[in-house]
Amino acid sequence: MGLTSNKVLVLAVLFAVLLFVGTVWFWPRLARSNWRTVGGRVGLLFATQVAIFASIGLAANQAFGFYASWSDLFGQESAQGVVVNHGLAGSAGGPLQVLNTSEVNVKGGAQPQIGGQIQRVDIMGHTTHITAPAYVYLPPEYFQPQYRTRTFPAAVVLTGYPGTAEALIKGLHYPQTAHELAKSGRMQPMILVMLRPSVAPPRDTECVDVPSGPHTEAFFAKDLPDAIGAHYRVGKKPGSWGVMGDSTGGYCALKLAMHHPDAYAAGVGLSPYYKAPIDPTTGDLFHGDKNLRNRADLWWCLKHLPAPNTSLLVSSSKVGEYDYRSTVKFIQQVQAKKPTRISSIILDSGGHNFNTWRREIPAALQWMSGRLSDR
Repeated sequence: MGLTSNKVLVLAVLFAVLLFVGTVWFWPRLARSNWRTVGGRVGLLFATQVAIFASIGLAANQAFGFYASWSDLFGQESAQGVVVNHGLAGSAGGPLQVLNTSEVNVKGGAQPQIGGQIQRVDIMGHTTHITAPAYVYLPPEYFQPQYRTRTFPAAVVLTGYPGTAEALIKGLHYPQTAHELAKSGRMQPMILVMLRPSVAPPRDTECVDVPSGPHTEAFFAKDLPDAIGAHYRVGKKPGSWGVMGDSTGGYCALKLAMHHPDAYAAGVGLSPYYKAPIDPTTGDLFHGDKNLRNRADLWWCLKHLPAPNTSLLVSSSKVGEYDYRSTVKFIQQVQAKKPTRISSIILDSGGHNFNTWRREIPAALQWMSGRLSDR
């Protein structure tokens, strides 16, 4: 059974309850002061505590999507690493392969013409030779006969680190939210491409073109739009593409929109930060390259690079978010940099978590929709 399986969570909770009941039941029998009874009491307490913490951890992982599998949890994930395929250009599979499809959790979701569809895909970069898994949400209009020649705007949606792409569907409800907004006429139908910002887990690459690889920024700026555009009816102009994300994904979204306005007309950072960190999860991202380090610092970019012709949206909370003051400062600095445009969502309170981002996603999707073209 997988790490995110409901059966695993139920069994963990059941085991914790049984251990608690067993501790209460056997405690009087272990009241003596010899080494066996003392050891028994210690063992029961230890086992109960471990079971409770395991249950809480599994529940938190279900809610926030930190790890997708046992191997991911223990740092042994290899299936989602960087793949170098020297025959990629002539491969029969093309730059994108659809692995399976699933319905959207909305009324009538079993019919793509009513609920749209979620496709699990592998995206293969023709320049970076990176292969990354993703989920693609296609709106109902994509399958309706009257729209068979229409192209659609697309938004790349990125998780935080070490989040999973599944969390964007199950935890943050992006497809359901996009479906309801479009159905009510509050946004245009859009294709959503949902994935991790790190293409070489468990390493956190911070959407940087690491000198020794992987070239993550190039993958998102060039390879991903090319692969999606070759397979789906997506608008071909830069104005057809946006990028958004939370936390690490929010930082990446802002950086991609600022560095590549020719690829992304809009970028949304939900609870973002503004400079790539260096820590044990990232390793050495820059290899002594000062220019690369500066480009990963959005403060430096605002000060030293020409202002890009793109639209940005940032979010934070006055109480509960550590980045509130930085976000206010970022807004002020971007306001002075024309032609870059800046908008914001500022909540009175809200932490760095899914509940906060679920409150911001509908407005962020509407904002994104208003800045993208379907041509």
